[in-house]
Amino acid sequence: MESREKTFTIRFSLTADIPEALWNDDEFEEDAWLNEWEGSIKPALIRSLFAQLRSYANWAARIRNRGISPEDEIEIVLQRRFPVPHAPIE
Repeated sequence: MESREKTFTIRFSLTADIPEALWNDDEFEEDAWLNEWEGSIKPALIRSLFAQLRSYANWAARIRNRGISPEDEIEIVLQRRFPVPHAPIE
């Protein structure tokens, strides 16, 4: 069996524009925006992505861990499965 590979990257760069006045507010949580990304947005995005990928019958999707923190990278491996043709019946 021969395997072929292709890499495709979607990269998210997160930024927050924080007004100077907030830095003087004792109740301001400077990492709240990152917590929102990690706790709500990213998990919902990944669930939606996997739901979409599962809708293609001949494709399988899984997460591969390469030792990089999931806060920095999530690698999704897609594998196309081809059915084996039946041998002719004699």
